[in-house]
Amino acid sequence: MKVLITRAHEDAAALADLLQAHGIAALIDPLLTIDWSEGPPLDVRSVQALLMTSANGVRAFCRRNRERHLAVYAVGDATAQEAMAQGFSQVKTAAGDVAALAALVRQQLSPDGGSLLHCAGTRLAGDLGGELSHAGYGYRREVLYAARASEQLSPDTVAGLQAGQLDGVLLYSPRTAAIFSACIGRAGLQPALSQVTAYCLSPAVGEGIRDLPWQFVAVAKSPTQTALLEIVLARI
Repeated sequence: MKVLITRAHEDAAALADLLQAHGIAALIDPLLTIDWSEGPPLDVRSVQALLMTSANGVRAFCRRNRERHLAVYAVGDATAQEAMAQGFSQVKTAAGDVAALAALVRQQLSPDGGSLLHCAGTRLAGDLGGELSHAGYGYRREVLYAARASEQLSPDTVAGLQAGQLDGVLLYSPRTAAIFSACIGRAGLQPALSQVTAYCLSPAVGEGIRDLPWQFVAVAKSPTQTALLEIVLARI
């Protein structure tokens, strides 16, 4: 079995190793390239916790700041794992989406304990700031990176699809689903998907690619990498 990983290089390599451990080969073709925002260290005075809605948010903070004593509230397990790998010791995971993260913050943190710093990219999923501000928290968002969309699939991906060598495509966000769909259309590769399964992190991701002629569209039971890998392994 061989699958296409569409994540940025920062996340794809470790995922490829994890798949390899289960006997699944992987081709990496990032549909998003991360452009980091340079600047001075972020002001973390009076901040009681960092909110991380992606592993790239963790990496972006660590490029600018050396502080690792702050509590980190992560949207999912992969983001939490990146925070721990970067040296943070107080890490909580919502193991879900932005709504789950907001709920976890409300359960565990007091609005009087200090402000919340959201380390984010230029594009946001959900309204984390709105939910927390409405609940009385001091919320601040810092845009620390931009995810730039690819305009075409790599030659290796095109060749793999044309030769029928790819059995699945892993898609992690509605945006990457839309980018993949557009790239397939520009390359005229729709017929090559007839024997390929789309593995989607959430129903929203699945909706973005259902117009393509897949053999099957599989959606994870929860928006976590663990749940996504479960549906991949189930089809070996």
